[in-house]
Formats: sequence, structure tokens, C-alpha cells
Amino acid sequence: MKFSARIAAPAAALVLAGVTATGCAPQTSDTGAKGDEKSGTLRVWLFQEVGNKPKEKVVDAAVAGFEKSHAGAEVEIEYIPVDTRAQRIKAAFNDPKSAPDLIEYGNTDTAGYVKDGGLADVSSEFAAWDEAEDTDPTAKQSVTVDGRIYGAPLFVGVRALYYRTDVLAGLGIEPPKSQDELIATAKKIHKAEPGLYGLVVGGAYTYGAMPFIWAQGGELAEETGVTYKSSINSEKARKGIEAYTSLFGDDNCPAAKCAAMGGNATVTAFAAGKAAMAIGGDFSHAAVEAGAVKGKYAVVPLPGVKEGSIAPAFAGGNNIGVLRSSSHRTLAVDLMKALTGKKTQAEMFDAMGFLPTYSDVRDTVAQKEPFVGPFVNSLESGAKFVPASPAWGRIDASLVLPTMFQEIVSGRKDVAAASDDAAKKMDAAFAEAG
Repeated sequence: MKFSARIAAPAAALVLAGVTATGCAPQTSDTGAKGDEKSGTLRVWLFQEVGNKPKEKVVDAAVAGFEKSHAGAEVEIEYIPVDTRAQRIKAAFNDPKSAPDLIEYGNTDTAGYVKDGGLADVSSEFAAWDEAEDTDPTAKQSVTVDGRIYGAPLFVGVRALYYRTDVLAGLGIEPPKSQDELIATAKKIHKAEPGLYGLVVGGAYTYGAMPFIWAQGGELAEETGVTYKSSINSEKARKGIEAYTSLFGDDNCPAAKCAAMGGNATVTAFAAGKAAMAIGGDFSHAAVEAGAVKGKYAVVPLPGVKEGSIAPAFAGGNNIGVLRSSSHRTLAVDLMKALTGKKTQAEMFDAMGFLPTYSDVRDTVAQKEPFVGPFVNSLESGAKFVPASPAWGRIDASLVLPTMFQEIVSGRKDVAAASDDAAKKMDAAFAEAG
């Protein structure tokens, strides 16, 4: 087994988004680059995690098994920084000779990478793979564009409500069971405990805000048959925006402190004991366990509008895809299966806490680790994705939704004006992407 130097970077796993998709996908499975070599070196780019050694150990074991069963094949792994992935992967698409055979990618990038022509269509191989039958439908969506499959899910991540058991018990408060109750509870806690955020929220926390929009029946955008059209300024979406932005203020999370917060900052505040509640992912568990609230918190699904309902969660996670330029098509697909198969995903959960994408494997780990339960419930109750358009990368990178939230909580614009402006920006991006 041959490994390249591993590149360190302060980045955690991405959150993904799933797919139903826009055009430009081929109608039959790719045969990849010219030729299909059955031996030689396969190059793989994986993401560098914070605390990457456990991931390396799992990957090394999967690679060893692959090399043992594929005589003449060697695998070279490089761990790349998440924050520079866009430049490196784009360069790889433009220069096939220097490109790897496989990449790990966040599924918010799926549609864009397909439009760029970088990912191989592996629909036929995925359909013939026995293990793929147990892939969670939401995870399968994350590799699907226009009905074609462009990789295999590696893990899935969803968010739920972390809360301080000691704080709520001390105030005689039960965990909230509806969105209105969540907002009221946050403000009640902050009034009783002014030194705590009731529910810590962030103006730059797009994926923490989306469940409020979806719970009200709103959508980010609607597919038109050719492209997408923003619906962030619809009546239902505006109700969700109003609900989320009502949590910014001196009665819960002051805008001066919270408007600029992203997801990591909110989880950090909760872990440090500065908040009674936070919206965090299954992937946040290790950070919370390492914080000041260890032993004093629990997790429940984020409540929806109706009492006892669960707000739709954004399904995050990463995938492994084969590049169209690979000259080792068959070997690369087999390695993709080895890196994303049931055994590897179970081991990756033990090592990194990444939630498996196979329903049966996920049920097994949930029995082993009770903390997984609320996240599995959130996922199975109906997780959702961002629009499956190449435009989403531009929308996300240009901070369209965070800008909207921040304009509202700062008082610069009302919900109607801010959401109208956000919709115009989104529509411009959709139109440009085609």
C-alpha cells in the first residue's frame, strides 16, 4: 500500500445536500476515460478532518482489503484541506493527467461537479451492487442528478436539538414539543438565567435556519422543469424566516453577538456552557462531550409546527465519486465500494461518529450508541436538501441567505424586503447556471 504525505488543515467534515436535479446528465453509464486499466496506482483525495488519525486507520484497512483482492493494484491516498477543495477539484477536472481516480465530496457540490463533467455516471454499477439496496433513500438522493448516480454515499449527518438537562430541570421546564414552544422556552430560560442564551442561534447558520422554513411548509426553491425558481419569499417561507429571526434579540440571543455566528460558533457556545439549547449535528457530539456540559445535556429532534412533530432537517454528509477521467474505471468503482461499504461505514462510525447511510447498519449503531437515536428519528421523519442545481454553490458561497437573516435581525430590512432581495439573487444564480 502506498500513501502520499497527508496534508493537515483545520477543517471538519462537510455537510451535504441531496438531489433531484437539473439537466445535462448523460443518459447511460459512463465508460470513463479511454481504456480501463486493470492494474497500476489509483489516486484518491479524501478530506482532512480535525483529528484525522482515526479516519486514516479505517481507510487504511479498507485499502488493504482492496489491494489484497486486486492483484497489481496500489492505492495512493492524499488528505486534502476542505477549504481549498473547490480550487483543487476544479483544476483536476481541467487537467485529467494530474487528476485523482476518486474524490470525497460534499453533496452540495454534486450537481455542480456533474455539470462540470467531472464525475463518472456509475448508475449501472450502483444498481448491481447488493449493499446499495439498503442505502437510505435520502442518502441515495445525495448522489443522484437527473435520475443518474454519480458516486456512493459515505456518511450522512443531520441536526437536532441539544439541551441542558440541569437548566431545564432547575426551571421545571420540559423539552419543547413544538416550534412555538421552542421559541417561548428559549426566551423563558434567558429571562430566568440572563447569563445564558436560551437557544443559541446564528445569522450565518444557514443549515440551522432551514428547518424553520421547511417546518412552515416553505421551500428554498421550486423546480420549473428546466431550472429552479426561488421561493424563499413565499408566504410559507416567510413564516419560517420570521420564526427563526424572532430568536435574535435581547430576550434570547442578542443580534450584536449572534448575527455573525455560524453553526460551529453556536455549538461551541453550547459546549462551553453559555447556552441552554443549541441546534447541532450528530457530528457535533464529540465536541459537546469534550466541553463543560458533559453529563448535563440530552438531545431530542428539533420540533416542528404541530406539537409532537419533527421539523424537516437538512441532511448533511459526504460521498465518494469516481472521476470520468480515470483510466482505471473498473478498479476505481471497486475501490469506491470498498471505501463506502457497510463494513467501512460501521468502522467509520466507531472511529469518527459519522452516521452510516445504510438503514440496517444505522439501526445497529443506534442500538450500540443511544445518542444516535434522535438524529436517526430526524432523518427518518423526512430530511430535506438544497436545490440540486449547480447554482447552489454560488448561492451558498455568496452568503445570500445569511445576508437575508442578518438584514432582518439588524433591522435594516423587514422580512418581505429581505426575502425579495434574496429571491432575486437566487434567481439570477439559477438563470446563469441554466
